Amino acid sequence: MAAVPKPEPHVPASFHRGTEELPWVTLTDGVLFQLLQVNIEFGLWVVRTKFDAGVTIQRHRHTGEVYAYTTAGAWRYLEYPDINRPGSYLFEPSGAVHTLHVLADNTEQTDIFFAIRGANLNLDDDGKVETVLDAGRILRLYEDECAKAGFSTPPVIRA
Repeated sequence: MAAVPKPEPHVPASFHRGTEELPWVTLTDGVLFQLLQVNIEFGLWVVRTKFDAGVTIQRHRHTGEVYAYTTAGAWRYLEYPDINRPGSYLFEPSGAVHTLHVLADNTEQTDIFFAIRGANLNLDDDGKVETVLDAGRILRLYEDECAKAGFSTPPVIRA
């Protein structure tokens, strides 16, 4: 077996997290998540999220771009006809407003990776901002939920 080359000392190392290294915790009813990476300075947060069938997430507006990749299940935005299924990739531009809905007839959890820049501005029925979820808040929420569940501080990538 060939020797594994070592990284050059002046070249930044890559970061790796296996799925078992980061606990799954509750975000809201019917939604579990892992915070994979956060960079508060740049407003970046990367999450893997699992949704139960039939879950609808509060309508929200994004202040930055969102990149989403679906690995299981099916979901859509109530405002649009497209259905995201395993292998679907979705780009959301800054300013996008929508309501995420997981199809009720799913036989498995819907599993989605999201890379988000900026904040989710959660909107009330009149379109006014009710709550804000950004990189700093999601990190605090994840660490708090991990602590409540008895997990030690999770090794979230902070780069």
